[in-house]
Parts: sequence; C-alpha cells; structure tokens
Amino acid sequence: MKVERVVKEAFAVIGLEGSTEEGAGFVQRLWAEANARFPEVEPLALRDENGCLLGVWGAMTDPSCSFLPWTENFTRGLYLAGVECAMNAQPPQGWVKWIVPGFEYLCVERESNATFAEMIGHMKQNGMTLAGAAQDFTCPATGKHFILFPIRRL
Repeated sequence: MKVERVVKEAFAVIGLEGSTEEGAGFVQRLWAEANARFPEVEPLALRDENGCLLGVWGAMTDPSCSFLPWTENFTRGLYLAGVECAMNAQPPQGWVKWIVPGFEYLCVERESNATFAEMIGHMKQNGMTLAGAAQDFTCPATGKHFILFPIRRL
C-alpha cells in the first residue's frame, strides 16, 4: 500500500446527505441518486484547466457534524455524496453544502474493501491517530478512488 502525505485546505462539497441510521446500502443509494441528479449541480462544480471535474467526494463526518471520525468503531456517521464546488456556491433545493475543514492527510488508493481497516492498522502501528473523519475521493481525470485519513487539522 503506497501512502502519500497531502495537505488540503478547507473545501466545499455540494451533494446529497445520508446517515448510517438509514441502514445497509445507504451510501450506494445516495450515489445512485446523486449521479442521476448531477445536472442540477454540474454548473457549480469546480473544474481543472482541462475542464475536468476537480473532485468527486464521499465526504464524511461524525453525527455532530464536527468532522470527527465516525463513532461506534466507524459504524455511525454522516456521508455526503457530492462534487467539489466554490466556497460561496449555493446548493440547489434538496442538496446540502458542507465545508470540510483543512487537514493534512495520509492518502491511499482504495484497492479493496479492506483498505480502510488496513490503513487504520498501519496508523496504529506507527503511533498515529485520526484527527478527523476519513474522506473518500474519486479523481475524475483517472477514475481512481482514494481514501484520505486526516492526521492533523490545519
């Protein structure tokens, strides 16, 4: 597993919000709806110099919306399936905007369903703890999926 350190300042994500309280499969259902309704937020999405979306995020936070790790052994929290947008963008009706705080992250490519647990184990072995909620990131340019593990709040 290749681990890379990245620093990301606070950023905004507009998406559809769900909770672990909605039961198994809620993340997949959120993404299905967000993808179907993407034209509603497409004009708000930030793009790189080539016109490619800057980032697609599965943003996560604890139930208090403090951007702490999910509680109860990472089984309880909130998830936002969305796209990175300008900080001053206003979400359309039915959509939610989160401002994810800036963090220094350990970033790993999501290679399997075990990647999260493996990385938590790696962090423990190296005396590190999460400084906030992990974030899912998909690079639209490559289609690769990553998990960002916050180790220091900016």
